[in-house]
Amino acid sequence: MQVQTRGGDGAGESAWSRYVVAFPGQGGQGPRMGLAWRHHDVWELVERAEEALGRPVAPMLLDRAAAPRTTAEAQLAVFLASMLAWEAVRKAVGPPALFAGHSLGQISALTAAGVLAFDDAVRLTARRGEVTEAVCRGQDGGMVAVLPISTEAAAKACGVPPDDCWVANDNAPGQVVLAGTEAGLARATEAARALGAEKFYRLAVPGAFHTPLMAEAADAFGDHLDTVAFGAPVAPVLSNATARPAPPDASWRRLLCEHLTSPVRWCESQEYMVAAGAHALVEVGCGSTLSKLAQRTVPQLATYQLDTPAAADQLLGRLS
Repeated sequence: MQVQTRGGDGAGESAWSRYVVAFPGQGGQGPRMGLAWRHHDVWELVERAEEALGRPVAPMLLDRAAAPRTTAEAQLAVFLASMLAWEAVRKAVGPPALFAGHSLGQISALTAAGVLAFDDAVRLTARRGEVTEAVCRGQDGGMVAVLPISTEAAAKACGVPPDDCWVANDNAPGQVVLAGTEAGLARATEAARALGAEKFYRLAVPGAFHTPLMAEAADAFGDHLDTVAFGAPVAPVLSNATARPAPPDASWRRLLCEHLTSPVRWCESQEYMVAAGAHALVEVGCGSTLSKLAQRTVPQLATYQLDTPAAADQLLGRLS
C-alpha cells in the first residue's frame, strides 16, 4: 500500500513530509520486546540478522527468561526492534522530512535512511555493543540523569577536578545526563546539587558512554567501520554531534566513531526539528523515551509510538 496525498487537508504525503522518524537508544529494552512481530512478515529481518551474525538472536526478542541482559545484547535487541517496526510501514510511507536517532539510534536512523545496508548495520550494531561492553568491564563508570539543571551548570559541576566526569546527554531543558568514573560522578553530583539540582537518577547502563572513557571502544569500532559501505540518504539524517542534518557527503565513519566519545545533543536536535517545519515525531521501536523528551522540549510537536503491528496500522490509517 502506498499512502496517497489528499489535497491540503493535512493527510497523506503532505502530512508525512512534516514528520520526523526517530529511533531510541539503549535503555528501553525489555522482555519479549519483539513478540508482537513474531508472526508478521517483517520477522524475516530477524532471520536475516541471524544469518549475518551466524548465531541466534530471536530468543532475546521473544523469551522472558532470555531478555537482553548485557550491553551487547541490549543494543542489538533495541536496533532490531526498531527495524521491525520501521519495515512494517517503510514502503507505504516513503522518506519522512528527517531521520534522527538517540545514541545507538543513530545506526537505526542511518539504516532506515538507506545509508547502511541492513546486514552491515546488524554486524555494526553487534560490534558496537561488544567493544563498549568490553571497555565497561574494565572501568568503574556510569551515568546519572540530573534535573533540574542547565547544560552550562552541568558542565560547571563536571569541571570539579580531576577531569573524570562529563556531560554525556543534553536531553531536554533542565534534564542533563552526566557520565564518568564513580568518583567523578560523586563529585559532580554534589557540585550539581550545590548549583540547584534536586533529582538524580542512576541509569541502568554499565559505563560512561559518550565520554572520553570510551576512547578505546572508539578505536576498535573504527577498525570495523573501515569495512562498511555507506550510501546516500533518502532523507536528511540529524547528527547527534551537531544537532543538524549531516551533509550528503558526510563521513559517517568518522561521525559514528567520534559519537562514542562525544555528547548527544538531543535537546538542540529537537529544537531543530521544529525550526525545520516538523509537525510530528514518530518514535520507532521500544519504549516512549523520545516522545516524553519531545513533550518536555517541543510540546508543539505531536508524538506517536510505532512499536506494534496495531500501531503501524494506526499510523498508516492516520496518513491515508
